[in-house]
Amino acid sequence: MIQDEIKKFVEGEVLSDDQTLAAYSHDYSIFAVTPRVVVFPKNSSDVKKLVAFAATKSGRDEHISITARSAGTDMSGGPLNDSVIVDFTKHFNHVKEIGSDYALVEPGVYFRDFELQLKQRGLLYPAYPASKDLCALGGMISNNSGGEKTLAYGKTQDYVQELKVVLSDGEEYEIRPLLKKELQSKLKKRGFEGEVYRKLYALIEKNYELIQSAKPDVSKNSSGYFLWDVWDKKTFDLTKLIVGSQGTLGIVTEARLGVVKLKRYSSLVVVFLKDLRPLAHLITHTLKFKPESMESFDDKTLSVAMRFLPGLIKSMGSNFLKLVFQFVPEMMMALRGGFPKMILLVEFTSNNADELARTTNAFFESTKPYDVQARIIRSDAEAKKYWTIRRQSFNLLHSHSKGKEAAAFIDDIIVKPEYLPEFLPKLNAILDRYKNALIYTIAGHPGNGNFHIIPLMDLKNPDVRLLIPKISDEVYDLVLQYKGSITAEHNDGLIRTPYLEKMYGAKMVKLFEQVKKIFDPKNILNPRKKVGGDLKYSMNHIKK
Repeated sequence: MIQDEIKKFVEGEVLSDDQTLAAYSHDYSIFAVTPRVVVFPKNSSDVKKLVAFAATKSGRDEHISITARSAGTDMSGGPLNDSVIVDFTKHFNHVKEIGSDYALVEPGVYFRDFELQLKQRGLLYPAYPASKDLCALGGMISNNSGGEKTLAYGKTQDYVQELKVVLSDGEEYEIRPLLKKELQSKLKKRGFEGEVYRKLYALIEKNYELIQSAKPDVSKNSSGYFLWDVWDKKTFDLTKLIVGSQGTLGIVTEARLGVVKLKRYSSLVVVFLKDLRPLAHLITHTLKFKPESMESFDDKTLSVAMRFLPGLIKSMGSNFLKLVFQFVPEMMMALRGGFPKMILLVEFTSNNADELARTTNAFFESTKPYDVQARIIRSDAEAKKYWTIRRQSFNLLHSHSKGKEAAAFIDDIIVKPEYLPEFLPKLNAILDRYKNALIYTIAGHPGNGNFHIIPLMDLKNPDVRLLIPKISDEVYDLVLQYKGSITAEHNDGLIRTPYLEKMYGAKMVKLFEQVKKIFDPKNILNPRKKVGGDLKYSMNHIKK
């Protein structure tokens, strides 16, 4: 038995009981894949031995593969595997060091704990997703996560400075940006590390123009391997390849992350749109005021929030009756005949209170020519209400859907904001053709042109499940018509890997396959993600 063999050399816990395997067969995606065993490594030595074990086993009597997992909140099926799951949250959960502009962390650290420690020092790690109260840093690095602060600050790839990574030879390496002279030294090294650098450098140099032309023309992307960011003829930075690779090239055991100073003051303007027609022009107009974040959710999301109000209020904490009172305006909206089609949350920040007030008031006044209503939010409690609806929308759907499942499969599309006047009506037209099979909510980051579409579907119905690839094809064709990306934040996983050729073309997918082979020749690190995706396999593992 595989678990008995692993127990002989691992210091951490090794579990294979039915309850554990059932828990680790799910993430926040539409898939269910049951592993053989779940391991909780105690240290880097455990991780190295696990990878070496899989490498030794594979190609002989059986194939063993290793999938790293942190909080398990991934929406793409990224941390699911039918072999060995390695959970980092139990032992690899330390913030080792926090400096004035960096932090040294382990992959199992929950972001909510990290955020608290940073706030105490007046610091911010801005590349966090909406699931910030649930997710962990390992998954954020593996997915190249972003969120509400990405508009002003960028994504995870902009903050990962150095990594410790166990590669497929079972050794741990330090990975950081290298200048030309340092790169030449790496290229001369013997052993697996030198071989990886030599082969990857040759691949990028040989295909440089193709690689650069393949970079998606959007502000956020989590699809494919980010080959275009590795080598700019001055710096060779392998962290850019490991970030977003979903543990398919190596297993991260430690990360040095950049952090920034937290702004002292913030203000929130909420904009209610009764019609979507002015949305794109309003977004373009709003960007001129340089908000720190611009978030949105639609009338369906607000309806879900009102429907599951007790759960939403519970997630906010504090006095229940006081919080109920905060939602009276939304309840009155519903009673008077419905909600706005979309709500924008526009946040401004500054270290100067007077400057912040001027910017906020100027933006508020500038919305009057548009067919919208706007409010400057005057209390932290009311601001928290709107942020909670935005951040908890998927969690509410995921937790309370009865008879229908919150089905994340077209959940993370992005196009340039200037295309939205044409793009959004076409997107809605596609989804509305399937209104007998699904209802959907839209929330996201309109300042980047990034929207999260979460349909509610009856996944027990085989005819409904068959619509998933059909709708995906139609939506992705539309996205690519506008030169966007099929995933801005949530990554490829089981759900989007089969569509990478549609996005990048056959030549780039061949390069992705070569990258995987360079790093993981025996395919022991999180197979079926990024390369080798099989739509039939994915469809057969949709939870029922």
